[in-house]
Amino acid sequence: MSKQKVTIQDIARKAGVSHSTVSRALRDNPLISLKMRTKIQQLAREMKYTPNSVARSLQNQRTHTIGVVVTSIDDPFFAEVVNGIEEQASKAGLSIILSISHRDLEKEIAAIDNLHQRRVDGILVADSHINRHQTKQLARIDVPIIAINSQTQEQAEIFNSVSIDDCLGARLAVEHLISLGHTRIGYLGVGDRSKSNQQRLAGYQLALSVAGLPQNSDWIALNNCDRTRISDVSTGRQLLSQLATTGVTGIVCYNDMVAVGALLTCHELGISIPQDLSLVGFDGIALSGYVTPPLTTVCQPMQEMGRLAMQMLLDLLAEKPVENLVLLPYLVERGSSAVVKSDRFFSF
Repeated sequence: MSKQKVTIQDIARKAGVSHSTVSRALRDNPLISLKMRTKIQQLAREMKYTPNSVARSLQNQRTHTIGVVVTSIDDPFFAEVVNGIEEQASKAGLSIILSISHRDLEKEIAAIDNLHQRRVDGILVADSHINRHQTKQLARIDVPIIAINSQTQEQAEIFNSVSIDDCLGARLAVEHLISLGHTRIGYLGVGDRSKSNQQRLAGYQLALSVAGLPQNSDWIALNNCDRTRISDVSTGRQLLSQLATTGVTGIVCYNDMVAVGALLTCHELGISIPQDLSLVGFDGIALSGYVTPPLTTVCQPMQEMGRLAMQMLLDLLAEKPVENLVLLPYLVERGSSAVVKSDRFFSF
């Protein structure tokens, strides 16, 4: 009688893990820790496991669809990223299924799970807040996942990723204002603990430190209401009052939507931009060039980010090696920033 062939289930029982964990480990999936992957792969060799060609053939059948999870469709940043994803996917003959997480971690995980149940070939997740504590919830997802601008420090250990150098971007914004003679520079940000906010704030502080300029906690105003805008006049008045009463002459904003909100509030309050106050945004969304005055902003290559993430996913599906990418932002100078005036003063 021939010896029964060893299966993934046999290895799973021996290792004391689920069969999906074994399946991922044998594919060298980064969602499984290196220690566990090594253990399972060694166990498979010892048990003389050989893949079932029929099962692998069924497993490798493609649906030619890609899942995309974004936090919001209100923020133009994500529209630009999705455009880049769709462009690259279309060239490869793939369709995309879009899902919204609304900046809710549980909804993000549920969206990934739902896309996996739809048998997408791979998943792209923008602005993800998943960390190593959620890996067990994703253990059965056996398709490649790429993170775009992930919002936790641990993502590089979990997924392949494409991101922007947020710290450098904020430094570019501050250095631009310094070049215009500003020495009292504020930061208008958001109150969450996302990686992008932390790194942009750190970049702002680093640029002031390198330039030997004073730093003041009163020059930092954080909006805890909505990370995409501060267009509400009462909120804007409070935040801008906090900054203006300290005598700041220039403000670096967390992103363009926050900067547009600040710009609208300044119009409401009779503050002239850039005569009374210089503003610098971050992202480079199309809207930033259409407001009055057009925003000086730190541009992210948003569509390129989407295209590169999609190409990374295609490479993983083709079993090609990939490396995480960190893209460089660049400054676009427009009408919202100007040389500082020594007699500049305004009140609320």
